Amino acid sequence: MLRKLSLARIGLTVGGILTIIGFVAYAMDNPTLNLAGFFYGVPILLGGLALKAAELKPIPYSQVPSAEIIALREEKATPTQDQIRKDVTRYRYGQEAHLDDSLERLGLSPTDEDRPILVAIREENLEGNYALILEFESPFISLETWQEKKEKITKFFGPGISVTIDGKEDNKVDVFLISLGKTAES
Repeated sequence: MLRKLSLARIGLTVGGILTIIGFVAYAMDNPTLNLAGFFYGVPILLGGLALKAAELKPIPYSQVPSAEIIALREEKATPTQDQIRKDVTRYRYGQEAHLDDSLERLGLSPTDEDRPILVAIREENLEGNYALILEFESPFISLETWQEKKEKITKFFGPGISVTIDGKEDNKVDVFLISLGKTAES
C-alpha cells in the first residue's frame, strides 16, 4: 500500500497546507501559528517539489495477475524476480528510468537516449513455472542485440532463472525471466 503512495504528493500536500496556514495566521496576526506554518510548511513544500522533479512513476501491469499466478509467484518466484517486480511497481526517486543501471551493466544502454524503456510487466504460468515478463520499447537496440545478450542477461538475473527474449512489432521486446522450478526458499 505504501509503495503506491507518492512521497512527492504527500510533501506537496502537507507543505502546501502548512504554508497556507502560515499565511492565514499572518493575516490574522497569530505569530505562533504563523512561524510554525512558515518554518515547517515552506521547507516541506520545497522538499515535495524536489521529490516531484526526481520522481519515476511505477510501471503498470499489462495484465493484472490472477489469484493462480499470485499463488505460483509465492511458491516459485526467485528473490531476484520478486525484487525486480517490487522495484518497478513502486515510485522511485533520483533515477532516469526503471532498470537503467541493469541495462547499462548488460550493455543494452549505450546512451540515455538509446536506452530501452520498460513500459509494462506481466506475470504468467509457463509450463508450471513462474515467469515475470518485462515489456520494453526498444527502438534503438535491435532484437539481434537482445538475443546476443541473452546469456549475459541469464547470468545477471540468475541463479534459478532462464531467459527468453521475444521480439514484437513496433520495436517492442519482451524479456521472460522464468523460474527454473525451485521455490523461493532454495
